[in-house]
Amino acid sequence: MFKNPKVAAANLAVANAIFGTIGLFAVEADLPPFATVFWRCVFATVFLLTWCIGFGHLAPANLSPRLLIYAAIGGIGNIGSSVALFGAYKFSSIATATIIYHVQPFFVVLIGAVALRETIKASEVLWIVLAFVGLILSTGLIGTTGGDGSWMPGVGLSLVAAFLYAVGTIIGKELGAQRPEVTTLVQTIVGALLLSPFADLATPVPVQSWKWLISLGILHTGIAYVLLFSAYPRLRTPVIGVFAFIFPLVAILVDLLVYEKPIDLLQAAGLLLIMLGTLGVQLGWAGNFRRVRAVQGSSNPS
Repeated sequence: MFKNPKVAAANLAVANAIFGTIGLFAVEADLPPFATVFWRCVFATVFLLTWCIGFGHLAPANLSPRLLIYAAIGGIGNIGSSVALFGAYKFSSIATATIIYHVQPFFVVLIGAVALRETIKASEVLWIVLAFVGLILSTGLIGTTGGDGSWMPGVGLSLVAAFLYAVGTIIGKELGAQRPEVTTLVQTIVGALLLSPFADLATPVPVQSWKWLISLGILHTGIAYVLLFSAYPRLRTPVIGVFAFIFPLVAILVDLLVYEKPIDLLQAAGLLLIMLGTLGVQLGWAGNFRRVRAVQGSSNPS
């Protein structure tokens, strides 16, 4: 499926554009973060279970108990990431939370260095420092947007979301042999089970919220992840790295067009620095062609 690189690139672009609207759907659902993510997991589970059964991905011969356990553990990080990110939307703009959330690749590098004792190159340190400067600018706390500190909880939750997603990504490195649809299905099941005690299920969900919740499950989880993971094997790392920034750019447009909340110049500069830092790490920019090729060859997007 999607073997043509041009089709895979289009699918990746669509997936990231869908992710860029996730803040809109989460905000409009107008539920507490735990409840929003719970229902997202429920509807995603229904969609992915139907998908996996239909394509025979759940045949016993195709499943590994060890990989299923790894998927479940990684799901804890990913589900926690969603809860934190949706919580961040309550305190800051969608654009700001999304921009800060995109420092996740640097958490992956730092966790790998601390927990897995992976080597960090000097060039990677420089790119991380550059992105950290971008992070400070993108919070809006230096400019007028959040100078009173009212956005600090949103900044903190966005960083927590990025960190937890990075944890899930590190664990996900063990899941290369398992179909991504199965991995995502396991994680949505885990999410629904873990969040059910905190989702306040006794409180009725407003009728107008259901369309947003169903879309978060089917569109933003089921369909988007199928498109995303089907595209990864067909594309080079540079393409994947560049296309990832469709996510925050769409989020910025959503904030501007729907909520009339533009980012200021300092935040735009911060986003640019984070983009440069991320690409520098992912593509191994160091003025050394062999090193670039080595980094590209060892990349394992999740």
